[in-house]
Parts: sequence; structure tokens; C-alpha cells
Amino acid sequence: MSEADILFKKPTYPINKHLFDYLERFDRISKVQICYDDLLRFSGFINVYDKQEQDTLWIRVYYNEFERNELDLTLKKIYSLLHSDGNLDIIKFLNVDSIDYCTFGNSKPFRIKVRNILNDNYTHFYIKKADASRVYGLELEHILSPDKINFLVYDDTLIEEHIMGIPGDVFIETLLNDCTETEKAQIAKEFVKFNERCMIRLLGDMRAYNYVIIPIHDFDQVVYRIRPIDFDQQCYEGNFKIYRPQFFKENYPMVKLVKDKLQESSIEQYKNEERAALAKRILSAETRIKRILKIMGNDIIAPEEHVQQLKLDLYRYTNDLNFKNAKRMGNVLSAAFRFVTRNFKNANLFKPGF
Repeated sequence: MSEADILFKKPTYPINKHLFDYLERFDRISKVQICYDDLLRFSGFINVYDKQEQDTLWIRVYYNEFERNELDLTLKKIYSLLHSDGNLDIIKFLNVDSIDYCTFGNSKPFRIKVRNILNDNYTHFYIKKADASRVYGLELEHILSPDKINFLVYDDTLIEEHIMGIPGDVFIETLLNDCTETEKAQIAKEFVKFNERCMIRLLGDMRAYNYVIIPIHDFDQVVYRIRPIDFDQQCYEGNFKIYRPQFFKENYPMVKLVKDKLQESSIEQYKNEERAALAKRILSAETRIKRILKIMGNDIIAPEEHVQQLKLDLYRYTNDLNFKNAKRMGNVLSAAFRFVTRNFKNANLFKPGF
């Protein structure tokens, strides 16, 4: 298994007017004014450690009293928009317990912890610099994945709901070996499907810490689902391997699990199931998909050399001229969706990947 390498940090791409109009059409624009840069004006911080006293690389930030009171009210209103469509009656029951700032990664997000004071239930959401790539990735995740996701945009600020689950790297290190053999086979199946879904929709950089594993108790067994949590690398890299989680060294234990637990015929079956499911979702949301792909096709969200490399990689992989004729990343993704919807009943749609 050769590895995928990301050589350079991805730049931030602005949200253009057409994408803003799309977001407004589908109720993705925040009615509450919020600015990422305002949160940067903290007056102090402390490091945040996990239960094993390891530095998480997050810091807990503090603000002066006047700014904190105003900021808390704004954050409670944002929470109400995400979870109750802006119902302000719930604000009196909310408390902003903490604001954490991430010191690594592309987006450098703020993580907001909001607690219901009546029962101590709490949840998180994130505030980041808005990036067109990430917005496209979030919207495609909402439309095409088995799970829905809430997010809002205000000017150059992005608000994302928290996706619950066990980070993939933590699960691999601490829980995978304790799973039963049946559970390991089920996880292997889910990884095959996750790998296929990321590849077809061109969601890159799914290293183990960029997705979560969600255990679900079902009668007498525990089943597992895999969800991405970072959408920064939607349609950006030119190297096709970046869009295939199987090629990241951090995912080697999952790839080994697939090889150990699944026969080649089963792998092909699960790939085909995922392609068929994805094709049906594309067709069921055809109007919305066409709208966002048209916007992506006129947007610059990757360097020209990345577009050229990826479209030629995909042309060699599929022999589909639609890839070769693509001009921008949105056109490449559109060609991928057309290829899948045209061929989703064909069990040999893609070559074996493991």
C-alpha cells in the first residue's frame, strides 16, 4: 500500500456571491451577527488536557467581563439557530461553559460548549473562518451521506454543529483490539463503504483523526458507523490517492482489518452497495445537486495544476472522457457523479482497491 502525502497547507478560498445566494436559498445564512475575528480578542488562556493528562493542543480562552457577556448572548443565539430554528425562549436556560481555541490545523476553530442549566445536558459547536471548500464539503455531506449536518455562514464566518463519535485514531489505539471478531468484520465493511464514499465525492484527507467511529447498540450486537468530521479537503488536492482513506498510513490498521476479515468478493459487494446508495441519493436530490455543482464549476477552489492532475488520474482510472474535458474541480466532481449514476448497477465500476 503506497501512501498519500499532502505536501502543502491548503489556502482558504472565499465564498462567492453565487454560493452565498445558494446558502440563503437553503436557509444556511445566520440571522445572528457573528465574526470569527471577534473571538480572537481573548485576554488569556490555559492549556486543555485530556483524562490521561496529555496536552490536547486546545487552549481554553478568557475574555474581559464586558466582552464575555456580549459574546455569551451571541453564542446562545447561535445555538438556538442551530438547534431550535432561532427560538429565543430557550436562551434563559443556556450557559456557555467554555470557549476553546485549537492551535493546530488549517481552520483553527473555536469550540463552544453550551449547557442546559435545567438538566446539565450539553453540546458543542464550532466557529471557523469560512472557506468555500469546507462549505461545499459540508453541503455535499448533508445531501449525500446517510447523516445530516447543520451549519451556518455569516459573512466570512462559519458555524458548524459538533459531530458526535469516537475519533478514529483514538478508537484504533484504544478500542479496536477489544472488539469481537464479528464486530471487526462489521467495522471492516464500514471502512470499505466509507472509503468508497469519500473517493466518489472527492472528499480528501480522511486520516484517522479526521473521522469518527460511532458505536450503535442494536438488539444483541453493536454496529459501527464512520463519519467524516473535517471537510477542508473537498475537491482540492490533485493526487487521487488523497481522496481514498485506504492510502493514509494512519489508517493502516483499518486496511489490515479489511484484508483479514473480508474476501475480495465481499469487498466488491460492499463497494457496489455504496455506489448504488450514493447514486440513488444523487438522483433523489438531482435539482439541488445540479445547482451546487454549477456553482462549483464556476468557482476556483484549487490550483490549476491540481485540477489537471486529478482529472487525468480519473480519466486513466475510468477511461471516461468527461473527466478529461473538465475545466475546474466542480466539473471533475460533476463528471464523477454522472459516471456513478450511469453505471451504479455495474459491479465492476471501479477496479479493486485493496
